Amino acid sequence: MQPTNGVQKSPVICITGASAGVGRATALAFAAYRKASIGLIARSSDALEEVKAEVERLGGRALVLPLDVADPDALEAAADQVENAFGPIDVWINVAMVTVFGPVHAVTPEELKRVTEVTYLGSAYGIQTALRRMRLRDSGTILQVGSALAYRSIPLQSAYCAAKHAITGFIDSLHSELIHDNSRIRLTTVHLPAVNTPQFDWARSHMPRRARPMGTIFQPEDIARAILHATENPRREYWLGGSAMQAILGNFLAPGFADRYLADTAVEGQMTEEREIPGRPDNLYHPVDGLHRTRGRFGRPHNSLRLTAPSGAARGLAMAAGLILAGGLGFMMSRASHR
Repeated sequence: MQPTNGVQKSPVICITGASAGVGRATALAFAAYRKASIGLIARSSDALEEVKAEVERLGGRALVLPLDVADPDALEAAADQVENAFGPIDVWINVAMVTVFGPVHAVTPEELKRVTEVTYLGSAYGIQTALRRMRLRDSGTILQVGSALAYRSIPLQSAYCAAKHAITGFIDSLHSELIHDNSRIRLTTVHLPAVNTPQFDWARSHMPRRARPMGTIFQPEDIARAILHATENPRREYWLGGSAMQAILGNFLAPGFADRYLADTAVEGQMTEEREIPGRPDNLYHPVDGLHRTRGRFGRPHNSLRLTAPSGAARGLAMAAGLILAGGLGFMMSRASHR
């Protein structure tokens, strides 16, 4: 997306999870603000056709690519289709995910495997697909949509939290490899707060009451604009919203306290007063027709979204505070041992 002769090039983008929520909002943002050519990847061809029509109305171009990101061969074929239609891929954005709400003992091995296949392996496969093309040109940007839950797990979302932790570890390895190779490929992760998406309507749940986002809720359109900014100004990581920053830093500083706090607040905090409907359709293995949209059911709250500077500075602050705390504890223990 580098300017040519002072003119901004319309980028070629691939977005997984493009049929709803943050992925759909991101496609529309790139169409509206950058007139991008976009490979739309998700499982529902009907929903992707709707997004394509919106993208084209906003001045972009789109290619519908219905597939499951847990299938690496399908991702490879989709990337080839995008490059044949639009040219080299400039930006690859991983958004696709599935989750299961419920306590660890209620999540089945099959459900745990499926969340891992989509939310972790689907992202890893997407990154590898992008790399195979970008390394030939030594250019391009890969953006992973992460979560504050990649650093601070919460109850009732063990499978999803584990998958987000895993992809963060995968990306950390890749950062070092790209530095070693003096690569010009840019890699960034955007860690999200609670977002008002349809996942709370169609995710599989073992909870007695309907799921809801925990904490301050942000809208997908605001997240999408932050993602667009991050692709054009890549840093190692971005943390979106004060709540995400508080969760991540809080876990660095006092994980035991966070365990107890979440035990007291995060179980009830993730459920509404409405009873869950037993046996309702969910999207763990197949898309749910009729629910593909950008926003979920939580009204129209508008909370100011902060795009936090590179997390290295914040991590450094957390580490410094931790060292001070550890030093203070060591001093007190030393004094006690000499009494």
